[in-house]
Amino acid sequence: MAHLFIFGLGYSAGYVRLAAKARGMAVSATGREGELDFADRAAVLQKLAQASHVLSSVPPDRASGHDPVLDAYGTALEGKWLGYLSSTGVYGDMAGAWVDESTPVGSGRRTARAACDAAWLALGTRVFRLPGIYGPGRSAFERIGTGKAHRIDLPGQVFSRIHVDDIAACVLAGFDAPPGAYNIADDLPASSNAVIEEACRLAGVAAPALLSLEEAGLSEEARGFYAENRRVANGKARRVLGWRPLYPTYRDGLRALSPAVRPGSAP
Repeated sequence: MAHLFIFGLGYSAGYVRLAAKARGMAVSATGREGELDFADRAAVLQKLAQASHVLSSVPPDRASGHDPVLDAYGTALEGKWLGYLSSTGVYGDMAGAWVDESTPVGSGRRTARAACDAAWLALGTRVFRLPGIYGPGRSAFERIGTGKAHRIDLPGQVFSRIHVDDIAACVLAGFDAPPGAYNIADDLPASSNAVIEEACRLAGVAAPALLSLEEAGLSEEARGFYAENRRVANGKARRVLGWRPLYPTYRDGLRALSPAVRPGSAP
């Protein structure tokens, strides 16, 4: 039986685990939802020895900028299928222009992520570069419900996103694909405002007021998100992996998640 080992079983990797189990794979994992302690070297190495596939969703170490998995277990990865969940943040700010896998990386605020991305690529890994991730329990509807939804007055601001189910499908498609970087994004980059407005329409509530960045009182991390502006092309994943997003636009994804809309109802 094929055996998938996941480093860092969180939100996105959890959906990969479900998809892999549905395919009949055994799955072991570290992380907040995994059964193994990352620091328990003997137990981790025992499971790694059984694994045919290894996926990491562990981010760079905040202090050193190094990749914790490669530092601790890099020598145990030889001969296995390798996957890494990276970020389209490696491309930095592109002033709204399109990026693909040939676009230079490392110029933005995610320099440590770009370095880890490159280190995994050097090992012959399938590196999945992800934009804004949403799905059940983590979408614009939750932000609306908690009063944390914002509309920011930044004309021209645009970003890409991906539904978590489409991440899982793409990783599994990558099991039979050559190593390299793959952008995993939907087909319709749009502003954050457009996403919030569509979620409010589906939920039948008024959209929040339009605010400046200063009026919104955002965290430093959130302000960093608005400082970068790009559109992410997914053509390589379509061509090489044969992948097609189940939710090709934010409208499709939000409609599937909407508590106010049911299958068969009018849009």
